Amino acid sequence: MGTTNPAERTDESAPSDPLVDREAVRERLDRVHDPELDRSIVDLEYVDSIEIDGGDVTVGFVLPTAWCSPAFAWMMATGIHDEVSALSGVDSVRVELTDHMHGEEITRGVNEGLSFESVFEDADDGVEAVRRKLDEKARFARQYEAVQALQEAGLDPEQIATLTVTDVDLGFGPDAAAVTLRNGTLSVTVPREPLSEYVEKARATGLLTGADDRLFADREGEPLDADPESFEAVYRDARLAVSNIEGQATICESLHESRNGVSLD
Repeated sequence: MGTTNPAERTDESAPSDPLVDREAVRERLDRVHDPELDRSIVDLEYVDSIEIDGGDVTVGFVLPTAWCSPAFAWMMATGIHDEVSALSGVDSVRVELTDHMHGEEITRGVNEGLSFESVFEDADDGVEAVRRKLDEKARFARQYEAVQALQEAGLDPEQIATLTVTDVDLGFGPDAAAVTLRNGTLSVTVPREPLSEYVEKARATGLLTGADDRLFADREGEPLDADPESFEAVYRDARLAVSNIEGQATICESLHESRNGVSLD
């Protein structure tokens, strides 16, 4: 989880012994990602304020620019509302998006439980369609990191392309995962994080639903081809997805620092 945002405000009038723990709120907020950058809003330091009054929690957040996509902002706002609402002791949650051209509409819509489409009637795509596209992009980018870890462990393209969900043991250790080929000829350990993060997103996007599903796929969701040339083409494509996200993140971080005085270094 990221360092505390120096700009994050606290409510000085809040009870000294609130029903809801501030760190528990931040832990929930850490699960909310900027859907375009696939990074936590805590790490990105978008969280501007957390106010706790008994069981009532208000979370304010600010984005790098006033014109950030309303669909992206809506996803983050609803994510904040849903994650904090799930905490024990929370009676109500209010989310406030500040300094955004659609801040009032998003704040009102999310807190009143309205749909994105009812607030933004002229939107070209519904928010769920946008979410699916971004989740697929994030899944593909995470695949690059997972495949890279497997290659560094000594697996070749054919071995990686034929891996299934049951070939991977994410519970092998706190920081390691075990990968065993189905014929039992090879078993390796790899860093757990790139594989677990990939599997999480692959399941969320519906790519992995059963134990025998092939672990990796191309951008369109088709299983990887074991042919080295085809495998390399998909690997390069996934690397481009990573570069695209990282490039956009660099721009957003610069804008965020310039606008809000927040440095992520």
